[in-house]
Amino acid sequence: MSTNRKALVIGCRGQIGIELVMTLRSKLGQDNVIGADIQPAENVSSEDGPYVQLNVLDADALRACVQDNAVTEVYQLAALLSATGEKNPMYAWKLNMEGLLNILELAKEFKFRLFWPSSIAAFGPTTPADQTPQTTVMEPTSVYGISKLAGERWCEYYFMKYGVDVRSLRYPGLIGHRSAPGGGTTDYAVDIFYSALKENKYTSFLSENTELPMMMMEDAIRATIQLMESDAEKIKIRSSYNLAGVSFTPKQLAEEISKHLPGFEISYAPDFRQGLADSWPNSIDDSSAKNDWGWEIEYPMPRLVSTMLEEIAKKVS
Repeated sequence: MSTNRKALVIGCRGQIGIELVMTLRSKLGQDNVIGADIQPAENVSSEDGPYVQLNVLDADALRACVQDNAVTEVYQLAALLSATGEKNPMYAWKLNMEGLLNILELAKEFKFRLFWPSSIAAFGPTTPADQTPQTTVMEPTSVYGISKLAGERWCEYYFMKYGVDVRSLRYPGLIGHRSAPGGGTTDYAVDIFYSALKENKYTSFLSENTELPMMMMEDAIRATIQLMESDAEKIKIRSSYNLAGVSFTPKQLAEEISKHLPGFEISYAPDFRQGLADSWPNSIDDSSAKNDWGWEIEYPMPRLVSTMLEEIAKKVS
């Protein structure tokens, strides 16, 4: 890619956005990464680089931002996540779909490179649960998952019909220590570390043997940037790439935490999020990402747990 890069990260105050902006600014320079979110600018520290208040549903404001800043790449992260989306499905559909279509239309016009995240929520209860293939049955049962599946089809459509250089990853559950959980079903795997360090116990809203694919945020950010920096001819899939990290259950995660915090106790009180989790894969086959652009994880479960405990201990103390 050109060294004259100007990135726009929409949804920069979310779980992924906070860490993505930090990493991109360290690579491209502070002034070359514009953070954008719906929060007013006065509520956001801009010491580390430029920030604009932006609603992804406002197509005119989006267009002006892209044009005025000569943006060369956009990361469209603004969305309502799985658990939050179920509480307001019509707004979730509007935000998740219209936001993507607004950006795709601009990418068609301005020819910038576009990243848009999909999710394991795009799969469903009829999808093979173990080592879920790249191409498979996809019948999601949540509005978040439905919007992600539809978004994947739109991404591929804009690539095939208009040549839009759009790239996407089906994120597993993401585990990070720099931001608060964002309303997802997999967020138990972040909450648990705070409770473990504060109280040495945790009540999980998923049952003990609910296996889900998870990934350390550092791996997810690195995968995102690696995908965006890969030569276009290496990107064989323009809907969304499967991305795997490590798969585990709440019980297995608790056992790993107990190695660091003796006496840690976990209990289980499954709620409505259990139904969402039950419709998702246990593990993911991401061989296409490995073969096409060289993806590999760096945070297996032991390193993930030790890193989370170390970093969150700094906050809790």
